[in-house]
Amino acid sequence: MAMNVNDLNSALRGELAAIETYGQALDKLRPEHGNDPRFNQLAQIRDQHDQAAARLKSMIQQHGGSATTDSGAWGTWSNTIMGAARLFGDRSALKALKEGEESGIKDYRRVLDDSTVPGDVRSEVTTLMHMAQRHVHELDQIMDALETA
Repeated sequence: MAMNVNDLNSALRGELAAIETYGQALDKLRPEHGNDPRFNQLAQIRDQHDQAAARLKSMIQQHGGSATTDSGAWGTWSNTIMGAARLFGDRSALKALKEGEESGIKDYRRVLDDSTVPGDVRSEVTTLMHMAQRHVHELDQIMDALETA
């Protein structure tokens, strides 16, 4: 039985939305906070989403699927949030990034819950899920630092 790539495409849509969202946040922050270590941390997270999207596209194609190129509704929503937010002055923007990461973790769990997913994909998706969990932790640290500043 062939693996259904729909859940992988759902995870890919989340990664594409994350790339867009972090990209927007970074563009907005660059003039004021380009040398801030938090800016660099967010830039690294965005780069990791880039890598995750590439890995997902590759897995989808290896399993005979067609990889999505659209971030979907999540991307549209996150663009709206980021458009309104000043990231380091606005906890809600960081919370929106964190919610995006948590949504990604749910997408990865859905893939892992599918018994038809082969071991190589399962292993790769587990790695990507752990990366998203690290991002949640890093965003929590940035938000905690805002509260004590």
